[in-house]
Amino acid sequence: MAYKGVWILGEQQEGRIRLVSYELLKRGRELADKRQVELWAVVLGKQISQPDIEELFQRGADRVLIALHPGLEHFFPEPYTRCLSHLIQKYQPEILIASATTTGRTVAPAVAITCNTGLTADCTGLDIEPETGNLIQTRPAIGGNILATIKTPNHRPQMATVRPHSNKPLEADLSRSGEIIYEKVNDDLVKSRVRRRDFRPIGAEGSNIQDAEIVIAGGKGFKKEDNFRTVAQLASYFKAAVGATRDVVDLGWATYPQQVGLSGKTVSPKLYVAIGISGSVQHLAGIKTAENIVAINNDPEAQIFQVADFGIVADLFEVLPVLQEKLNQRAESKFKI
Repeated sequence: MAYKGVWILGEQQEGRIRLVSYELLKRGRELADKRQVELWAVVLGKQISQPDIEELFQRGADRVLIALHPGLEHFFPEPYTRCLSHLIQKYQPEILIASATTTGRTVAPAVAITCNTGLTADCTGLDIEPETGNLIQTRPAIGGNILATIKTPNHRPQMATVRPHSNKPLEADLSRSGEIIYEKVNDDLVKSRVRRRDFRPIGAEGSNIQDAEIVIAGGKGFKKEDNFRTVAQLASYFKAAVGATRDVVDLGWATYPQQVGLSGKTVSPKLYVAIGISGSVQHLAGIKTAENIVAINNDPEAQIFQVADFGIVADLFEVLPVLQEKLNQRAESKFKI
């Protein structure tokens, strides 16, 4: 049996398909069309919402392969690795892509080792080489200063993880449908040395930056750490996540989970406010799917203004006090009796 077809590794939480699965389908659809093959969505879990399965088809899948077992309800590396490796060996996809989430970053390398193939992690671009049909995998290297192009010409499947929120899902096509394949999972495949005792979400500031609808981000324009705290104050007004540039994280003003850009997180909020950020190529790559971008910078030639929907050319130390005053007035009037 020859390796054929493109797979995306879908993710679920409590039986509901996660957004990253639909994002992956867009990338997978482009690759499958170029290879003129089918696109499969593969989902592991205890039970999966039927409307969500139908949406996988509407967002681009030709077939949905579902492996169900109580031991797959929550993500554990060992069962997921065994099950996914088993499915790969049985159906032999040519290409498998996963999201660079906790699940994808953990299970994809283990599966690559099990299947004796290669893996390119944290890709920002995927394409098909016309001459060979090989998967072209592009990812940042050397701290995001260059983009490396990688191929896996001699082993299959060709595997890659891609950044979540680096592209938007395809519009749902309600006329699309496809075949659902339910795969029987043996108990031996879901054995694990790990047991789930409790789950507590990480409460660290910036940990939810990729899921936030509003992100307020600051750059080196704040000049010192004490000034940078203003970003968190502003974010509190909007219940927003705090973002930062790599320079700010390197200086210790913010933590890595808050870093936005090629060497940090890719975000796709409804509103992204960039304050004191010049807009390096690496940073802009991390915000290209934001719906609305507002920039405050005193340099009218700053790169950030090339992507901003609304720009303020001014000293942030003059703008922010006025903005905070207006926000305070609004908050006070809201709670007046």
